[in-house]
Amino acid sequence: MSPDQLIPSAPDPRSWEYADEFVALSPEVSAAREAALAGEWSPVGTGTAALLTLLTRAINAHTVVEIGTDAGVTGLSLLEGMDRKGVLTSIDAETDRQAAARVAFESAGMRSNQFRLIAGMPLDVLPKLRDGAYDLVLVNGDRLEYVEYVSQALRLLRHGGMVVVNDALAENRIADPDNEDDETLIIRETLDSIQETEEFMPVLLPVGSGLLLAIKE
Repeated sequence: MSPDQLIPSAPDPRSWEYADEFVALSPEVSAAREAALAGEWSPVGTGTAALLTLLTRAINAHTVVEIGTDAGVTGLSLLEGMDRKGVLTSIDAETDRQAAARVAFESAGMRSNQFRLIAGMPLDVLPKLRDGAYDLVLVNGDRLEYVEYVSQALRLLRHGGMVVVNDALAENRIADPDNEDDETLIIRETLDSIQETEEFMPVLLPVGSGLLLAIKE
């Protein structure tokens, strides 16, 4: 057998779609996605939403921060993996996204003490949150501020906590060395900063438009 035959082939579009749709979303998350799409937003896909639920369940997350509310889709996915005593802090400068998130959370039967929606610029809000108090931080806001978000996440996370960076492959632009648009450059810088931070143990997954996961050691 040649060395080339030992290298697994990348999934073709059919296999990728099969994997992305493998776990059916709850009716509540599906409804939130449909509402977000109707509002002409671009919520995370099925595979990303399912993985967020799995991650909060896997690390037994009680305190979670999401940067960028995603009209409730990511928040509800995170909450579904947390126990009923957990609290999600969701930060977004766009009040219409937060209003949509509130509708999604309440429609799913989440109690008001399970989430807090903070309207404001994330870089103004994040420094006010407590050091080492969070189990997971989801980075999904303004792509041009990703480097600063990850820096704040490192401070906010407990040891053993996890940062999750959405859109880490920037819709296939990251792997194109000739692409130097602003968002692509910033996301590349974000990935580099995580790789170079000794406290982070990272992995990059081709889920959705790319998810980078890193544990704070």
